Amino acid sequence: MLGGGVRGRPGRQPVQDLESGVLGGCFPPAVRMVEVPEPQAGTRVLGVPTVADRVAQTAAAMVLEKAAEPVFHPDSYGYRPGRGAIDAVAACRRRCWSRSWVIDLDIEAFFDSVPWDLVCKAVGAVGAPGWVMLYVKRWLAAPLQHPDGAVVERVRGTPQGSAVSPVLANLFMRYAFDAWLARAFPGVVLERYADDAVVHCRSLARAWGVLAALEARVKQVGLRLHPRKTRIVYCKGANRPGCYERTGFTFLGYDGWN
Repeated sequence: MLGGGVRGRPGRQPVQDLESGVLGGCFPPAVRMVEVPEPQAGTRVLGVPTVADRVAQTAAAMVLEKAAEPVFHPDSYGYRPGRGAIDAVAACRRRCWSRSWVIDLDIEAFFDSVPWDLVCKAVGAVGAPGWVMLYVKRWLAAPLQHPDGAVVERVRGTPQGSAVSPVLANLFMRYAFDAWLARAFPGVVLERYADDAVVHCRSLARAWGVLAALEARVKQVGLRLHPRKTRIVYCKGANRPGCYERTGFTFLGYDGWN
């Protein structure tokens, strides 16, 4: 049984309980499937853990965030201390004034599709304690319990609704996307909030080249760009009278350049 309080950020006691729990061979139960309606259409599937697992995941996330924070990209804004959507939108708007083209990215079913081996590789790369790695592997592989009681095994993805999923998603994207883009295209800048990202380019030719490389890279790490939602957009303005098919995009709820 986990010690410490459930409210707020847990203290040292839940971490100690987790460390000893590893030695005791504690495995998390199935997560409960909850379907949440999406604003546009369809539903989003959440995996809701038990109360004890939520406390455990929050404690593990604290340790993992502390290890991961120094390596995160400066333009990664999601689920990080002192950063948020407003900062990401402000940076995006500022860069749209200096760069004419944007790649508006959408990774299809990101949280349901991330491959476990690469998530664990990213966790290991930041030197997280061994007990954190063991628990991450167990939480990733926890089965999903449907509303009718059926328990379904999972083979990939990190359930939305888990307290540790945001930092796992950020770590995966740091190595699979942020670091790769910086190496492959040093002059290209981005803003990213979890799996939602905008990439800025100075020319249309550059944007097409970056997008082609991104499609190959995303496929390489086991994911897929959404074919309808990923697009190249021209940042039209008073000093940019060019006429192009797409001159608007939405980033984190902000309708940029519409």
